[in-house]
Amino acid sequence: MHTALYGVHKGLNALFTDFAGWEMPVRYSSELAEHRAVRQAAGLFDLSHMGEIELTGPQAGDALDHAMVGTLSAVKPGRARYTMICAEDGGVLDDLVVYRLADEKFLVVANAGNAALVAAELKSRAEKFDVTVEDRSADTALIAVQGPNSAAIVGSVSDVDVSGLKYYASMQAHVRGHDVLLARTGYTGEDGFELYVPAGEAVDVWHVLAAAGEPHGLLPAGLACRDTLRLEAGMPLYGNELTSALTPFEAGLGRVVKFEKPEFVGKAALEGRREPSQVLVGLRGEGRRAPRHGYKVLDGAREIGEVTSGALSPTLGHPIALAYVATELSEPGTSLSVDIRGRIEPVEVVATPFYKRT
Repeated sequence: MHTALYGVHKGLNALFTDFAGWEMPVRYSSELAEHRAVRQAAGLFDLSHMGEIELTGPQAGDALDHAMVGTLSAVKPGRARYTMICAEDGGVLDDLVVYRLADEKFLVVANAGNAALVAAELKSRAEKFDVTVEDRSADTALIAVQGPNSAAIVGSVSDVDVSGLKYYASMQAHVRGHDVLLARTGYTGEDGFELYVPAGEAVDVWHVLAAAGEPHGLLPAGLACRDTLRLEAGMPLYGNELTSALTPFEAGLGRVVKFEKPEFVGKAALEGRREPSQVLVGLRGEGRRAPRHGYKVLDGAREIGEVTSGALSPTLGHPIALAYVATELSEPGTSLSVDIRGRIEPVEVVATPFYKRT
């Protein structure tokens, strides 16, 4: 599948990769240059492979409270919340951002590989509520501007004062005549904005942002640097740190589960899985050899976990990784090792995020 911006990426000589069935730009120039642009200036991302599901009606909030682990009915219009949708056994089906656009209108943003599943689950779980569930993914493009210069760039082409937009908040805006939902959200650890745009207008909006960003050092950025950016920020990736076999508690995200609300899908199972035998931790390595997805984590000769994501951090200059390890060995400062292609390399358990902007 191709996003509405595929032709733009081709014109920029992007290198493509398959991601959840979408042909997406993995890099344009070099992932290191794109990574550094986001940390130091700004990057422009096409995220149109993500899914957008709209819920409208007097019981939209109640339907989401039943379907998800968080209390979405408590979110105020104009704000957003990170949450998860779980199976009956407590396994994570997807992690999501939910925007409340009005009293009776919500937008659920799902990961690309799970968008169809989330839409189907929401429709099924909302059947007993007075709400309409519509999958808007095919009609919606998503463009992100991320980095310390993002506010200057987006502010220069929109009709709103972006300085007043709080983190995890959204508003309707015009970008050079185009209606967009403008959100101060992101997946890079930097300040940034995500623009939800009608798919047919995505090319124009992309070019407007690219031109506005040129004097601010903005570069188009692909999935490769997006992955190292989110890893440095300690943010989970579905399929790596989150799967249907794992609960929010194992991922260290139990705070998103709100047991105080009435019955919701997966509540009973999650009650019994609050104290997992393995948890997600950060690992810091030495030298230049980075742990990668699937590598085994060792305590001496004993295998006690597995790396879910890893890279040589472009910002920090040393190897970093996220890994599931036995709970009793999860304290920061614990010395472990990783089998990197037959070579045992020392690592230390550290707190995440690895990188936090000042």
